[in-house]
Amino acid sequence: MPTDSSTSDADGGSSDLRNFARVASGYWSGDERREAWALTLGALTLALVTLAVQIGVNRWHRFFFDALERKDAVALTHGVIVIIALVAAAAATAVLFVHARMRLQLRWRQWLTGRLAGDWLAERRFYQLTIGDDRGSNPEYRIADDARMATEPMVDFLIGLTNAMLMAVAFLGVLWSIGGVLEVGVGGSTLRIPGYLVFAAILYALTASGLTYFIGRPLIRAADAKNGAEAKLRYELTRVRENAETIAMIGGDDQEKARIEASFRLLARRWLAVIRNHARMTWVINANAVLAPVAPLLLGAPAYLNGSMSLGMLMQAAAAFVQVQLALNWLVDNAIRLAEWRAAAERVGQLIDAFDELDDTVLRNRAGSIVLGDSPDDKLRIENLSIAHSNGDIIIAEAHVVFAPGEKILVKGESGAGKSTLIRAMAGLWPWGSGEILRPRGARVAFLPQRPYIPDGSLRQALQYPGGRPALSDAALKDALNKCGLERLCNDLEAQAQWRKILSGGEQQRLAFARLIVDPPDIVIMDEATSALDEESQTRLMSYFKGELARSTVLSVGHRRGLEQFHSREIMLVRKAGGRACFARHKTYYKQFRLANFLEKRLRL
Repeated sequence: MPTDSSTSDADGGSSDLRNFARVASGYWSGDERREAWALTLGALTLALVTLAVQIGVNRWHRFFFDALERKDAVALTHGVIVIIALVAAAAATAVLFVHARMRLQLRWRQWLTGRLAGDWLAERRFYQLTIGDDRGSNPEYRIADDARMATEPMVDFLIGLTNAMLMAVAFLGVLWSIGGVLEVGVGGSTLRIPGYLVFAAILYALTASGLTYFIGRPLIRAADAKNGAEAKLRYELTRVRENAETIAMIGGDDQEKARIEASFRLLARRWLAVIRNHARMTWVINANAVLAPVAPLLLGAPAYLNGSMSLGMLMQAAAAFVQVQLALNWLVDNAIRLAEWRAAAERVGQLIDAFDELDDTVLRNRAGSIVLGDSPDDKLRIENLSIAHSNGDIIIAEAHVVFAPGEKILVKGESGAGKSTLIRAMAGLWPWGSGEILRPRGARVAFLPQRPYIPDGSLRQALQYPGGRPALSDAALKDALNKCGLERLCNDLEAQAQWRKILSGGEQQRLAFARLIVDPPDIVIMDEATSALDEESQTRLMSYFKGELARSTVLSVGHRRGLEQFHSREIMLVRKAGGRACFARHKTYYKQFRLANFLEKRLRL
């Protein structure tokens, strides 16, 4: 049955907002709650002080203009002294208010960013999210940009809305107290309207807000479409930067330029829509800016002329009328910012929802996921292991195998049989499936992908990444570099650079092997880790598994010829009916690793 898309989007948006509120509100209930409440109450208190100063300024209008009407020089002098004091109080309060408001924004954002980043990096979600759907895509932008846009405006909105409500109540009270009575002749009788300025202020605000809303509603949609075009242009530029070498080598400059120009043309069209709608809004905004201060003077003029209202009362009423307009129009004036905030909060909520869904399918339901545990002995064991896609489709079915300490296993199989997925499951990166992977208690595992990760910083840091072990001597680091054919880098241990850009693909794989030599792990898991090396270099590096790394258990995926001689056993993955793969054959390589002499053992798993 088809589903109404708008309803689905609305429900999804509401759910995302609830996710955001649930997590973001933790700042006021968690370990940082004392600081959170202190900053919040401080900001609200200063908002009240600001309101009190504004009421004081409003009363000053009445005092000053009444003194001016009486030509009372002494009172005028007192009025000058009072306004100077009010200005000083307003400035001091504003400074303190800015400090409190911005500190609250910063600390809330800091807390939320820490929470999101922690959840993202915990349990290797940062990797697992790259495999699932797009709901948690671009987590770095959601954590950095959207978290800022979802917290900073919200502080402004909550304080602004509170201040607007208090201002509306306070200054409507002022208008009621000084507004007098409007007498209107109706059918030979007189209709008396007490506090008529209050009703006039509310009617005026509703009219201005209504016009602003109906004329400005298309502007919100246009601004949202413009932001989408901005994101598309930014994506195109980022994609070119990330693939600069490949694009340059194949001569794709003109095509990429055309794509970027097309993206900017889309952005320009949407910007023009924003400009047109903004121009329509300007009619209402500018007209209101001129009329709002004049309207109360016109409305109060009859009372002033008949003597029921003094000049000071008239000026006080005019100032109060403007403050009421500002208060009652607050939501409309902030409609665009509210729409932008909602979009950012929903994107953060989507990331939170992606974390929750991942936990539901992986972390909280251990019976339905691959369990990493401790082996009862010093062997690496696979017991009743089935590996699935994130959508539940089985890739590898019910495997059982045991690896002895120091054994070197080569995994082979046709494309798509699940070799790399098996490697990721063994490394603890792939939780989807069932069964157990049992590693010796306390065993340290090193993972060598086809493209090693090399952090920015010194070569020493890159060589000892990810750390956690005692610092090694320069002699040990240089020895590892020499053994792996990186002797040219021996004098650059302290050099700071982006080594992933300086080193070639083969040199990066050499550096990964050097990491193994400087800090030999118990288990090495490799995925095409020699693909960028020539055969001589591959032989040189792989030979260390017979020497320095002889005690390490090795599980590797590779297609290149010549790898068999460095492994003691081979596992072949083959597809069976239904598309599932299984461990169909083990080959055991005997002494001197000659392929001609092996014992083939068939396993039905």
